[in-house]
Amino acid sequence: MSIDIKQYVVITPVRDEEDHLAGTIESMVQQTRLPMQWVIVNDGSTDGTARILDDCAKRYPWITAVHRPDRGFRKSGGGVVEAFYSGYAALADTGWNFLVKFDGDLSFESTYFADCLGEFERDPKLGVGGGVICYVEEGGRKVFEEAPSFHVRGATKIYRRECWEGIGGLLRAPGWDTFDEVKANSLGWKTRSFPELHLVHHRITGSADGVWRTGVKYGRANYICGYHPLFVMGKCAARLVRPSSARSAVALLYGYISSYLMRTPQVDDRATIRYLRSQQLRRLFGGETIWR
Repeated sequence: MSIDIKQYVVITPVRDEEDHLAGTIESMVQQTRLPMQWVIVNDGSTDGTARILDDCAKRYPWITAVHRPDRGFRKSGGGVVEAFYSGYAALADTGWNFLVKFDGDLSFESTYFADCLGEFERDPKLGVGGGVICYVEEGGRKVFEEAPSFHVRGATKIYRRECWEGIGGLLRAPGWDTFDEVKANSLGWKTRSFPELHLVHHRITGSADGVWRTGVKYGRANYICGYHPLFVMGKCAARLVRPSSARSAVALLYGYISSYLMRTPQVDDRATIRYLRSQQLRRLFGGETIWR
């Protein structure tokens, strides 16, 4: 049975994105397949983001503006999920087939969503998908963010409705953008990026927090999601062999160990954590795994 690829909705949490939001909106307006609704959530911006958003919502009836008060700081990990769910509550039409979590600092081709959703139409077991993220260096060279093949960057997540309902939505904590895919795979869904579909990210991932804070954040996220200690050690060792990544390796390990010592609560989903750890151990010892 053919899927109506027009039936998708998009939620975009943004905070202080006045430099990039208008460009992202322009890319969306140019899509050959427009979303049923695009909810953009202004998560307490202190720049001109709110004005840009309100102007565009007046021009395009399928764009909905949601404004949240300024909490006074950038809340890494869980903050974006809180803003996402504010947008989710504002969806006017529940008849969607696909739900998209999308960043507000991206530019992309006019056929991006039609092409992405075509991948879902061809593979009924594909539960989570999206394009690959890159940034453009001087001279026009694209530099792509590295990720395992099963991982779809949090900047551009597309969820099939049945998969979304099966995983129970997003984890409201750091690490949400990997735990969702691990759980989906544990339930028999496929998750993958589409290497031929590119999005330009105008703010490099983690640049807002700096190398140390970003590494610590990832280490804490790894702990919260139940990553196996041996796998985390392996990640750190792999980074240490590259001088440019040594600081991030130490920060990652510090974030993981400090979370253990502080007894930071982990995800209350032991079945998914067991599956995640088994996949990570297979990766370490050369077995078949989603972590490849």
